[in-house]
This record gives sequence, structure tokens and C-alpha cells, in this order.
Amino acid sequence: MRGFLIAVEGIDGAGKTTQARMLVRWLAERGLKAHYTREPTDGPVGRILREMALRRDVEPRVEALLFAADRLHHVREVINPLISKGYIVVSDRYIHSSLAYQSETTGQPEWVREINRFAPPPDLAILLDVEPSVGLSRIRGERSRFEDPVLLGRIRRNYLEMAERGEMRVVDAGEEVEKVSEKIRRIVSEFLNL
Repeated sequence: MRGFLIAVEGIDGAGKTTQARMLVRWLAERGLKAHYTREPTDGPVGRILREMALRRDVEPRVEALLFAADRLHHVREVINPLISKGYIVVSDRYIHSSLAYQSETTGQPEWVREINRFAPPPDLAILLDVEPSVGLSRIRGERSRFEDPVLLGRIRRNYLEMAERGEMRVVDAGEEVEKVSEKIRRIVSEFLNL
């Protein structure tokens, strides 16, 4: 049996990592094979991207190309092998992150979509929607250059436009962690016919 790819998306501080990990645990408790993964990955390109996020002198088009390359490596090395073994892969960020973030930083949304066309769309994408001020209040430690309230507002708008086109399901991530998790579980249960 083929597995599925579920992408958990949202602006910085939306709770993606927490919710993606909680979802994997919940699926495993139901006897399903589930695996957590993330982008940028821990692979060679993903490590470069993590370092670049803390710098201010980055060429946005180079970064967009690196995200696309990291994603293709992720699909080939992690996602597809697990899906072929029947796993439900839960990715903390995936293609919609590039479509929201890099479309904004490059100003070229059509080009960003084109360079990501080789990555298969997720079977289900869930947008954790939160106001930038709320997301930023949750972030601890050194901030990346993406963690700017004005930029995050524009990125959030990009995500919401994709949701309006039916590409993603939206969950209000401004609520308590457990309430957000319950809403995600309802969406996933419906999708998987659990």
C-alpha cells in the first residue's frame, strides 16, 4: 500500500514543528506507520540553507534555487522511499513554504512555482494560520532574517491566497496547542477515513 505525504505549513512561530511531531505520535498510536521530517532538511543543501537564514546578504534567487534543490533531494532520499513502504510522512514545511516565502523575497512567484514543479504536491497540506505578532512572540533565540513582522504579514497573505485556491486546509494556530492539535487530527482523520 502506498503511503501519503502531509505537509504542515505556516509562518515562523505558527507551531509547525510541535504540531507535526504531535501528529506523527497520534498516527503511530493508531497503529499507522508515520514519520516526521522537515525542510530545510539535515542534508548537505539543507545545512547550507540553515546557515544562510541567519545572514542578511543572501541573493533571494540563489536561496530559492537551493530550497528547490533541497526539496528534490528530500523527495528522492526520504519522502518517496517511505511512501513506497506505506508510511504517512509528515513534513514540517514543504513546497508551499517556497511558494509563500521565496515568491515574496524574489518577487517572482511564477518562477518559484516553475523551479519547484519537479517536487510532487503533498497529498494533504495544512496551514497553521497565525498573526505575525503572535508567531514572533513564540520564537526564542536568534531570529532569522525572515522573522520580520511586515515580511511575515506578506508571507501569511501568500499562504492564505493558496488556501483560498483550495491548495491547503486552514487551522487557526492562535489557540492553545491541544485545541490546534484536535483540529489537525479531525482534518487528517477525514482525509485518511479513520
